[in-house]
Amino acid sequence: MISIREGPEEAILFVGALFSNEDIFNSASQFLTDNFGNILYQSPLMPWDYTDYYMSELQPPIFRSFIFFGSLIDPLVLVEVKHITHAFEVQTSKLKKRMINLDPGYMTLAKVVLGSKKNYSHRMYLGKGVFGEVELFFKDGRFNPFFYTYSDYKDEKFLDIFMLARDHFRKKLLYQKKDPAE
Repeated sequence: MISIREGPEEAILFVGALFSNEDIFNSASQFLTDNFGNILYQSPLMPWDYTDYYMSELQPPIFRSFIFFGSLIDPLVLVEVKHITHAFEVQTSKLKKRMINLDPGYMTLAKVVLGSKKNYSHRMYLGKGVFGEVELFFKDGRFNPFFYTYSDYKDEKFLDIFMLARDHFRKKLLYQKKDPAE
């Protein structure tokens, strides 16, 4: 007989931010924690120059930071989170140009999934105009990219960030299994 596990695998929410103004990033960080809870891990601010796509909106120099949240989530909340982060981008825009790009996703011990409002051949529809894209998969003790994975997500320094966040997440899961009251 086939054994079917009920419910999705454990996952945590993260948001990748691209910005050139640290004040808007700080404002976004507060907005995100108000909406999604305590931070499990936040990466340092890192220079970002992987494509010209955001240059006209965000104005160089552009920085990247990832915020990983501590609460376990149902992966399907990614649909709602994408709409919430998009609303913040619109609300803080100036002259119809975003001041910050917020890309939400979720991480399990096995993969990293990003939410997108754009369809493409390798994206699955999740509902309400949002698609999911697996960016990284865990194998041989590390996260690995696919051929379509965004360039920055393939970079070793970003892979290291996801490995560090995964380690925090794994420890959180182990701690919760030891203490069922958590």
